[in-house]
This record gives sequence, C-alpha cells and structure tokens, in this order.
Amino acid sequence: MSSIRRGPGRRRAAGAAIAAVTVLALTATACGPGDDSGDQGKNPTEDAAGERPGGGDRLGELLDRLPIEVDVEQWKDGAWADWDSENWLREAGEYIGIIIEDFWDRERMEEAGGQENSVDEDDIEEEESAPETGDPADDRGVTDPFPAPYQADRAATPYSQNNPGVGKLFFETPEGTGVCSAAVVQDPDNPGASNLVATAGHCVHAGVEGGWFRQVMFVPAYNDGGQDFVDQPAENPFEEVAPFGLWWAADVATTNYWIENGTMDGGNGAHQDFAVMRVEQEEGDGSSLEEQTGVAYEIDFDAPAVAGLGTLQNYGYPQSEPFDGEVMHSCTGDPTRLSLDAAEPVMYVLGCTMTAGSSGGPWLTADGGEPRLVSVNSIGPVTSTWLAGPRLDASAEEVFDVVRRG
Repeated sequence: MSSIRRGPGRRRAAGAAIAAVTVLALTATACGPGDDSGDQGKNPTEDAAGERPGGGDRLGELLDRLPIEVDVEQWKDGAWADWDSENWLREAGEYIGIIIEDFWDRERMEEAGGQENSVDEDDIEEEESAPETGDPADDRGVTDPFPAPYQADRAATPYSQNNPGVGKLFFETPEGTGVCSAAVVQDPDNPGASNLVATAGHCVHAGVEGGWFRQVMFVPAYNDGGQDFVDQPAENPFEEVAPFGLWWAADVATTNYWIENGTMDGGNGAHQDFAVMRVEQEEGDGSSLEEQTGVAYEIDFDAPAVAGLGTLQNYGYPQSEPFDGEVMHSCTGDPTRLSLDAAEPVMYVLGCTMTAGSSGGPWLTADGGEPRLVSVNSIGPVTSTWLAGPRLDASAEEVFDVVRRG
C-alpha cells in the first residue's frame, strides 16, 4: 500500500524518494568558492520576484521551508559547495533546487567528468540455458551470457533534428562537476507540453554513500553539430552547444531502493537506478521543453518479458576514453538479462562500448512504431563491453507520478 505524506519541505511515498519543490531563482553572475565577483548589488528577493508568482514574499516562504539554513548571497558565492554531513542532505524530500543563473557556462561544462557506475563482470554468475518465457516475472533472478560488444555509433547530426529529445546532464558532487545523459519524456497531464526528463538515479543522488547532487542542469541536443572537443573552435558559440537553452532541475525524485542500497561500484541499487525531474528553462519564452525540442518519449512501465522486447537502441554522451563527452553515441541490439538481486525485476543488457557519461541515457524501442522509453543506462563493466539498465515497473512509475503531479 502506497501513501504520500506531505509537509513543509518534505514529501515521501512508499517505494519512492520524493524531492521537495523548493526552487529559488537567483539572477546573478555565478561565482565559485572564494570568488567575490558576483552581482552583490542585487537584492535576491527582487530577483526572485520577477521569476516566481508572489513576489519577494515567495522567496522568504521558500527559504523558511528549506530543511537547512541557506544564506542566499553566500550560496551564490560558493556556499553550495559545502558538502559536510549537515549541509549535504540525503533523506527523501530534501532536494534543494536553487537556480543560480549563469552558473553553467561553457568552461564549467568542459570541466565536467563522467559519472561512472561500474561492476566487476567476474562477480556475476551467468546461466547458459536460462529459459525465456512471455512473463516478465520469470526473468527475475536470471543472468544470460553477456553479449558481444557493439561498437557505439555516432548519432546523426544535427541532434536538434535527429535526436532532439536526448541531451546531456550536468551537476555538482563533492568530487566536482559531473555529467550524465538524459531524455525528455511525455507528461500525460500536459500532452505536447512536457517539462519532464528521465535519467539514472545515480546521476542525481549518491545513494547509500551520500545525498542529493546540486545545480542539476539538462541541455537537450548538447553540441548540436557533434564536433569532437579537439575540433571545436576556441570560442564555440553557445547556441551551438545548447540549441534549446539550459534547463534547471526544479523537482527531482529517485527510488528509495537506490538511496538505501546504491553504490558507484558493484552494481548495488542498480535494479531501481532511475530518476525523474521537472525542469525549468533558465531563459526562454515560457514554452515547454517538449514544445521546443519537438519530441518527448512515452515511458513504458509495463514492458513485456525480455524475449518479447525486440530490438532496442540506447543513447548517451560517453565521456571516458576513447570518448570525449562531446558527441552523442548509440548502440543497437536485442537485449539479454542480468540479475544482481533476484527479488527485483530483471535488468536489460546490450552489447555496447559506451563509457561513463552515457549513464541515464534512454533505451528506446526500435520496432518501427513510435519509440518508447523502456530503461536508462545504469551500469557496465570496467571493460566497457556492455551496458545494463533497469526494467521500469511500479516503483519507477511511482517516482514519475509524484514528480509530474507536483
């Protein structure tokens, strides 16, 4: 039985960790720790008044609801990077989405490193003759022999025309700036006008080892022309990097299973390594993410057994060698099965050489109809010969439902 408890700055649902809708818009020149070159002359209350209904009183209300005290000016000047246990929140309902405009510039994006979630293939026991049935429940606990590696393909350019719904995700962690991949997904409550994005849980939360990441930003069709980093001009026009602009995560959720079990090594928590966020554009005309990109994928929370899935295609921006994180890639194949926790729905596996940075990228059906999202990139071996993603079921749907309903 699922119950949702709501209160100031905290919401929780059974099976899902629900992020608080606590979003402040600060129109300021972003600064790093110790850098006092920010726009100190602006009143943050006045800044927020132009961004949110309710004017300056709205900012005060939001600040009062935060589970920790936040000094707005200090936060702009780099206090967001204080990751000690009292300031780095891990509990459900305590995500802090403070929008600092101009925080993500080209330089910060270039410095970001891939978020790697790996497993040792030698620790996984394969089953040579596991039966295939039409019931997804029969896939639980089964691990097939791993597929041959598929050399990842470069995605067709420009991305804004060929894969506008796929993008790159940026965020801050205690170790520095990180990157993942993500995709625009449909919002049944706002058909044709979705502001929802799906990614992996480990791209927004550190799992059992920590808390929520910060400054989470989605850039659809990142690096539209698909140029390798070394081939890009020194002053690459920002509109080529972000053809649909920058989209801040305003509301984020992942599963309790990931928060309570997830680690970046060993595959712990991977069976529910899934997250959803609602995003807001930093600067725009008020139209939705889906309206601007022209696409949003339907999430299939009741996919058939692996034997009936057919060919799948996954996407991402691999960052680790031999990739540079600038170019979208994809792999195609028929999925096999992986189980690290027999009590959980099976994970899907594709032979794929994409590396860290591709995490969170979508797995799409490729059966000739409208593509549906059935999973996201979660884990792979250190040898980068395959990628696995979770089967999305009731727990994933609960995360999705709470975010979309606000």
